[in-house]
This record gives sequence, C-alpha cells and structure tokens, in this order.
Amino acid sequence: MKSRTKVVVIGGGIAGCSTLYHLTKEGWSDVVLIERDELTSGTTWHSAAQVTNFGMNQTMVGLKTHSIQLYKKLRDDPEYPVGYHHGDGGIRLANTPEQMQAYRHFASMAKGMGTTFEVIDAEECARRHPLISTDNLLGGLWDGEDGDIDPAQLCQALAFHARKAGAEVYRHTNVTALTQHKDDTWTVETDKGSIDADIVVNACGYRVNEVGGMMGVHHPVASMEHQYFVTEDIPAIAEAGHRMPLLRCPISDYYSRQEKNGLLVGFYEQDCKTWGMDGISPSFANDLCPDDLDRVMDVLEGAFERMPALAEVGIKRVVNGPITYTIDGAPLVGPIPGKRNAYCIIGLRAGVGEGGGHGWLLAQQIVHGEAQYDTWVIDPRRFTGHTNVELTALKAIEDYQNEFRFHFPHEHRPAGRNAKTTPLTPIMAAEGAEFTVVNGWERVDYIKPSPDFHPTLSFNFDEAFDVIGEEVRNVQENVGLCEVNGFNRFEITGADRHRFLDRMFCGAVTKKDGRVGLGYLLNHHGKIKGEATVANIPASDRGPARTWYGSAAASEYHDMDWLTAHLGADEDVQISSLTNDQTILVLAGPKARDVLSACARGDWSKAAFPWLSVREAFIGFSPVTVLGVSFSGELAYEIHVPNASLYAVYLALRAAGQPHGLTLFGTRAVDSMRMEKGFMHWKADLLTEFDPFETALDRFVKPEKGPFIGQEALQKRMAHGPTRKLVTLKIGSTTTPAHGGASLMQGDTVVGTITSGDWGYRVGLNLAYAFVMPDMAEIGRVMQLDLCGELVAAEVITPSPYDPDHARMRA
Repeated sequence: MKSRTKVVVIGGGIAGCSTLYHLTKEGWSDVVLIERDELTSGTTWHSAAQVTNFGMNQTMVGLKTHSIQLYKKLRDDPEYPVGYHHGDGGIRLANTPEQMQAYRHFASMAKGMGTTFEVIDAEECARRHPLISTDNLLGGLWDGEDGDIDPAQLCQALAFHARKAGAEVYRHTNVTALTQHKDDTWTVETDKGSIDADIVVNACGYRVNEVGGMMGVHHPVASMEHQYFVTEDIPAIAEAGHRMPLLRCPISDYYSRQEKNGLLVGFYEQDCKTWGMDGISPSFANDLCPDDLDRVMDVLEGAFERMPALAEVGIKRVVNGPITYTIDGAPLVGPIPGKRNAYCIIGLRAGVGEGGGHGWLLAQQIVHGEAQYDTWVIDPRRFTGHTNVELTALKAIEDYQNEFRFHFPHEHRPAGRNAKTTPLTPIMAAEGAEFTVVNGWERVDYIKPSPDFHPTLSFNFDEAFDVIGEEVRNVQENVGLCEVNGFNRFEITGADRHRFLDRMFCGAVTKKDGRVGLGYLLNHHGKIKGEATVANIPASDRGPARTWYGSAAASEYHDMDWLTAHLGADEDVQISSLTNDQTILVLAGPKARDVLSACARGDWSKAAFPWLSVREAFIGFSPVTVLGVSFSGELAYEIHVPNASLYAVYLALRAAGQPHGLTLFGTRAVDSMRMEKGFMHWKADLLTEFDPFETALDRFVKPEKGPFIGQEALQKRMAHGPTRKLVTLKIGSTTTPAHGGASLMQGDTVVGTITSGDWGYRVGLNLAYAFVMPDMAEIGRVMQLDLCGELVAAEVITPSPYDPDHARMRA
C-alpha cells in the first residue's frame, strides 16, 4: 500500500468508484480507494439499479443525465463492457390533475438540461406498458431514456478505468482511524498500514457514521430496509416483442422493471422499518436482512390491481437490503461541515442510477473548488446542528413512505416538525399561523383566516392568495410585524476585521460605526458565493466594537467554513455565531417609525436614524439591536432580540402597534414583496454558476478595488462578456406562478430558465426572475414560458417595478 497520496476515497460502492473514476478524469491520478470488503459489497450489489433522468430540480436532472451518458459509454467500451438496458423507457403514473400538472412542470424544467420528458394520458400509458390497467389512472410522465444497469459490472468498470489512469484500489482493507494534522492533511490508518493524504472522502454507504465518528462528525443519514422480489417468467413479456418500460407508481407505492422474462417489483410500504440504528455488525457485507413480505401486503394488493399479471405468477427470490436516506431525501455530496480537506458522497438512496453524476460533481468540487452546476441541493452544509439520529430517522421514514410523491409548492410534511422553535412559536400558532420550515426552524408562512383553512396542493396560486394579499396591503398602508427566526448571524471582532471583510467582498464594505451595508462574496472563479449584510456596532456596555455579518438562514455552516478558511494567520479577527441565540422581528410599513418610537426611547426620526443605520436600544425594558434595512421595500426595521427577551419585545411591539393597525405577516408576503423590489434569494437567484454582472449586481462590484477573492477570475470573465443575464419578467398568467427551473422558449430553443416567481400584489403583476441568453435580456423582449405545459408570454421589464427609486424604504 502507498504511504502517501493526494486523495483517499473510503468505500467501494457506486459512490466511491464513481468519485475515484471522475477524479482521474479531472486529471488527478495519485488517488486511492480503500474498501473493507469487496467492491459493491454494501448496498450497491443488491440495488434494483434503475437509471432515470427524473429529478426534482435541474441539478438532479443534470447529474442523472450525465450518469446515463457515462453508462452508455461504459456499455460500449470493448475493454470492459457493462450490461446496461438503456432506452427501455419509464412511466411515472398519476391519478390526479395536480400530479399531471406537476409532470408538465418537470418536463419544462428538463428542457433546460437538454432532456426530454413526455406527458402522456392513461391510454398511452397502457399502450406503452401493456401489463397495466388504466383504472384510477389519468396518465403519466414518460422518460424515453429510462433503463437499468448491472451494478457490480458498473463499479468494476469504473475501478478498471480509474486504475488505468493511475489510481489504486485496496480491497479487504479496513479503515480503523482518521487523524487530521495542523496543516489539514490526514493520516488514514488501516489494518494493512497507514497512508497520508491531502484529502479524505467518506463514501461509506450505510457505514457512513462509523467513518464520520473517526472524524468527530455525525452525518444525517439513516438506513431503511427495502424489499423487492423477482417473478417467474410472464408470458406477456416474452410475447411483447420489446422490453417492458419501467414503472413507478405513487398511487400504490411500488415500482417494476423487466428482469429477463419476468419482473423485478419493489415496494415502499407504509409499515416500513429503519435499519442499523443501534450499530451494524462488522461481518455484514454482501448480506441481506430477513425477508418480511407480510409488511408489504397492502402495497402488493395495489400492485396486483395495477398489473393483474402479477397475481398469476410465482416469485423466484426476495431481496431485503438496507438503503440510505438523508433528512430531506437528497444526497450529501460535497465538503463536510467544519472540516478542511474532507468531503462526503453519502445518502444516495438511488445510488446506482445517479451515482455517476454525483461522483462527477464531487470530483469537480475537490479539484476545482466548485462544480459546473450549483450543488447546494446536495451540499452537506445545507443542514445544521439539529439533524440528530432520531430526527433523521423520522424524516427517512417519511421520505420512504412518499418515495414517488414529489413535494408540491408550499407543502410542509409533518415528520420532525418543531425541531427549532422560539418563544414565539406557540404564540404565533395561537394567532393562527401556518408554518413553513427553514433549516429546521418553524417560521410563519401566513396567518390563516380560520383553523380549518387548508389550501389545495398544486402548482397554481392557491386559496391563500387573497390572505397573503391582505398581509401585503397592510404592510403597504399601515404596519406589519414578522418573525424571522434562524437568520444567520456572526459577530466579528478584532483590529483587522474591516481589512478581512474588505478582502472577502467584491464591492465596497462600510467601515463606519453605526452603519449597515450589503455585499457579495465571490468564489475563486469570480462567481457568486454568498450575500451578506454587514452592520458595524460601536463599543458599548454590551461589548467591544464589532461587526455583525448576517446571511440566509441555511448558510450558517456554509458561510462559517468559507470565512474561517480565508482568515490570515497574522490577522486579529475572531468570528463567533449568534445564529441560535437571537431572533429578528421585522417591523415594516409607513407607520413603522411611529410604532418603534412608542416603545423605544430615543430619536427615531429620519434625520437621527436614517436608512442603513444600526443602533443598540431598548424596547420596553428589553435590550435589542435595530437595523434600518428593508426586504419589503417599505420603511422597515430589523429588530434583533436575544431569545430570552423575545416574548417581552413582541408584547411591547404589539401593544405599541395596536393604534396604528399593526398585523402579523409571514414569509409568503415577504417573498411577494421582495420580487417587486428586485431583491434576490440566496440559492434561488444567487448561484455559483454566474458572476455578479450576470446576476444584475453591477452596483455592488468594484473590480479595481484592493484585492478580493475572485478578483482576477472576475476580470477575465468581464473581458469575455456574460454567458447569461438575470432579468425580471412579467408573466402572462393570472392563475399560475412561474416555478424555478421552468424553461423560457424562443420557438423550439430554450433561451432561459426561471429562478423564482410570485405574484406582486402592489403592482398587480405575475413576476419572475430568470437567467436568459444575453441577447434576450433587453427591456421589452417577449419570450414564451413553458408554464406547466402551457406556453404563456414572458416579457422582460425594468427591475424593481415597485418604487424603483426606493423612496418608501428611505422615508
């Protein structure tokens, strides 16, 4: 075994083999894979190995499409061919209009990734898959490239080609310890000796937390028992003259694909079972769990109704093996939070089908720092400290039970709720709040008009439309109060803090005490990394002079890793997190100053406390920090409150606001108002795929200022011109908002992609943001939006259609 290498990948399933292969494709040959048993001896060997293009967002579609292209290449490689049934086709069934509408959205989204889905009716489903009944069926989504692959041959082929490129694979080698050194390199100890490495990758499948524990981290991954069986031969399959398409059925929670002249049929039963919660036997390799078909009988009955031929055929064999889930069902692929030179590729519940793409994106991150797609949807840092074993298991069960049921917009499933709350959560519930979840935090979505108010789940504007409109109207005319919990907040101190922050941001960063600024951080490729508010708080009895760095609620681990990674060894800078200690109350509307003045001492006039000011104060007797900033476009204050004082501050504001018509508003009203103002969401509109000029943030960039991260790369990008431009659109529909990922068309050509959309109540427009080709970005340009299968006009309009001069929030 080598004593030194650049990367050690731990785990020899699809995740590890794909990562090793793609590292060599990115030009790194000094890489090693270590496997405790044989390759594919974990979950991979018993995988049903379905390979589809379908994904809930464009990143997932893109990585799955890469997997298909890679697997076709490997299939046709004469040196080491792989058994791959490509192009059998696959159908996802639907029995409600809402499901069919969603499939039309997914078809629109896939166009932007060069992938074609087809929405077909029930009769066409039966024509393409002659074994199914059309009872209780409206139609389905057809993926013509769907198929299945031999998982063992696939992994062996990936390892074969990686070895040819210089990689080494050590089988029957058990990792026993991981030690990180002061220079952030690692020593990987095994039962065959030790190996030093610059970088370590955890690709350990259901043993992920055994290796995680060696690093001192816990990953939100849990395993579920999953059963499928293989039938005897079915005459209709042999007689069909073609391979049967794959079938995925959210109506009856099962899937099927052809296996020789029979079917492989798998189940996602409601009476499901976690696995390995109390540890995994060291000898569990190439192994299975005991069969338990009684547990799937209810699902099996539904499968019989959909495919009557199943009831007339015998079963050859039953497979019951563990598969891994994360807390939201999507994999964890990328940097391990809080660690340097450590990555993971874990929680791949559909590992074989999409593992080629996951390894591809991870290898790009390891070698280049970023992947060609924004990978936040699979980033391990999208979860923070609330993701313990118990919560992960609850969410894994829920995802397993809903395997083929996609999330609708504004759908909030019940498992694992109230993971993060504030003292106001029960108060808001008593006020009638409907809650959404942001990084585990319960946050008010809107205030329900009655306890039994439950809007329909669909891709249209729902029954909460007028409720949200009324919340916006009161913010515009009077004053509203909104709790923003979980907002990321770092306190930065030290003599060099301003110099440090100036290096992190691509534009001017205010250094004045008592002032607030907004800025953008770039990665080393000159593209958007983050967005943050910077507030300079003078020294007081509450602490020394300090800077507050505020960013999106989900960015806590992401931003802390980025900032600490770029601290100079000689810089006097300290960073601590206040994220879980304080909560923001937003007071917004033309009467906001009157309310604040009624409950907080001091002069809150425009002259004494202008827009973009920060001041420590008291509301009633409770200490707060007030920022004069607005995400709504109205006069507004962010009131940062220690959680111990939150209820007292809330009561004081409610009492002071009563004479001024103060009412509560929620996240959906905020989202509507920010669209009208041209304000963007991190990881919806602010993506690592585009630079700040492409993202319409020109005013926040000073390319020639003192050195900042990404400066040289940004200047090179400027010389080449933009690849896309972010624009604001007016959508020609009054019934349906534009949804992220939907395609903008010019004839048959995709010319842009929606990032976010909502109704603008104050301007009376259906609004959207989109990245479009540069020649489509001029004001007045009209394109066609594929909106859930219907082509509607999408016109480029001037950004910030509501109060474009910002006069109202400066009032």
